[in-house]
Amino acid sequence: MSLWTSDEIAAATGGTASTAFAVGGVAFDSREVATGDLFVALHGESADGHAYIPGALASGASGLLVDRAVEGPCVRVADTAKGLDDLGRASRERTSAKIIGVTGSVGKTGVKEALFAAFDRMSQGAAHRSLKSYNNHVGVPLSLARMPREARYGVFEMGMNHEGELRALTALVRPHVAIVTTIAPAHIEYFGTEEKIALAKAEIFEGLVEGGTAVIPADSPHAPLLTDHARRHAGQVVTFGRDSGADVRLIDEMSVGAAGTRITVQTRAARLSLVVGMPGRHWVSNALGVLAVVEAAGGDLAQAGLALAEMTGLPGRGARRPIATADGGEALIIDEAYNANPASMAATLAQLGEERAQRRIAILGAMKELGDQSAPLHAGLAQAIRDAKVDVALLVGEEMAPLADALAGEISVEHVANVDQAVEFARLTVKSGDVVLVKGSNSVGLSRLVEQLAASEVA
Repeated sequence: MSLWTSDEIAAATGGTASTAFAVGGVAFDSREVATGDLFVALHGESADGHAYIPGALASGASGLLVDRAVEGPCVRVADTAKGLDDLGRASRERTSAKIIGVTGSVGKTGVKEALFAAFDRMSQGAAHRSLKSYNNHVGVPLSLARMPREARYGVFEMGMNHEGELRALTALVRPHVAIVTTIAPAHIEYFGTEEKIALAKAEIFEGLVEGGTAVIPADSPHAPLLTDHARRHAGQVVTFGRDSGADVRLIDEMSVGAAGTRITVQTRAARLSLVVGMPGRHWVSNALGVLAVVEAAGGDLAQAGLALAEMTGLPGRGARRPIATADGGEALIIDEAYNANPASMAATLAQLGEERAQRRIAILGAMKELGDQSAPLHAGLAQAIRDAKVDVALLVGEEMAPLADALAGEISVEHVANVDQAVEFARLTVKSGDVVLVKGSNSVGLSRLVEQLAASEVA
């Protein structure tokens, strides 16, 4: 069964089909077009997708969504960005799947992936989720448009860095269950205070279907604000966390090292014990949120527990990669290079502190979008580094200068301007038995450092 026919695309978008065709997927990046896809020719800030139509067709695109006359099977619309929104909206309207919305300052991609693993297991492959971090005004409708007709569950990540963005995205997704993972000073440059960030994150609840469920972190100081906003839109509010009053709460936990954490959890209906395969206290919190969502969606908690046990590190978000070192031994890289803010930095540094190692090395990139709070928030990481007993800190980017100053004279610190300098230093520094945490905002480019170091990855 096709994902979309040309007639369905035309009906959804108000466009006109040049000929009959059917597609099995949707893409807006010509480099990602697969055989049988619909290529959506979007207008970017510096490029026009229509220029890439020949390449998309050469890669096997079966149809095009365009706003002008072109060669090839197409549906022509007035505005391709609106057309993609309309296609995502039509996908949501036709589905009978249980829809989950995920946002938060920290952990939203990990929680999204864990929820997908749980629902995919319990539905025997009939779950769908947004790929990568497709969580913005383009990625969300794209992810919706890609949802198979037969999907039983859909999990959609939604991000924002300005007020009103989540309100627009959640109106497209219309979740049955919506979770805020946590609130932290990510993007605080645009908001000024954490309270304003919490209010912006709470917009996700505005799109809930009638009678839907809002899932809120009980441990957050902003839980009352989130709860107050959620009650205006949700049929019920469920809290999760270590707090004794949480609806889904942690009873006890025991670290089992790199294998994760063994936990006992009390949900609203059951008590269960399981292993969270991803190590770290932040992943215990993530797991509590996952279980809260699964229970709210009427899912199988046992299957969710098995999925959490099988979770392994995602590239850029906790993947553990053994590498050969120049001295003939082996070191471990913990790849958290995808993104960073003060809360996620502190959480992953705490996990580094629990690793058994000859030395602990922290390669940390600048945290972006912190505005006038950048200097104190960077310097504030010093205590987390001390608590983690870090032996060597390699700091990348000019924003890291206050942290380098705060640590001067305490541990070995190297402050460099860019990733190329960091790679050179790391190759000379990392030795057998070291555990190396790599984390920074995505724009710093530390994923390139990980890949270059991992060129000597141990099988």
